[in-house]
Amino acid sequence: MTSTTRRPPHLCTCGKVVPHGTLCACQVASRRARNARHDARRPSARQRGYDRRWEKARADFLAQHPCCAMCEAPATVVDHVIPHRGNARLFWDPTNWQSLCEHHHNSTKQRQEREGQP
Repeated sequence: MTSTTRRPPHLCTCGKVVPHGTLCACQVASRRARNARHDARRPSARQRGYDRRWEKARADFLAQHPCCAMCEAPATVVDHVIPHRGNARLFWDPTNWQSLCEHHHNSTKQRQEREGQP
C-alpha cells in the first residue's frame, strides 16, 4: 500500500461504520468502564510499595542514569525490567531497574508486558 491509499472503514460490533484507526463511541465507553472496574480493584500506589523510600531510590537512580534506555532522551521513570507483581525482592533489586522516558514507559514497555515480554 502506498501512503496515499486509505484503508477502508470497518464495521463495529454495534453495527456502526467506523473509519480505520478509530474507535466507535461504544468501544470508547466500554474501555472506560473496564478501566474504571480495574482501577477500583487495584491497590493504591502507596499500598503497592511506591512510598517515600521508593521516591528516594528513584531519584538517586535517575541521577545516576538520566537517559532513557530506549531512546537516550531525558528519563523521568524508573521501570522494573521484570514486572515485580508484588515481589519485594524484584521491586527493590536495582539490577531490575531501568530509566525510561515517559513515552517509552507508557507505550512500548506497556505493550511488551501485555504481549508477555519482560
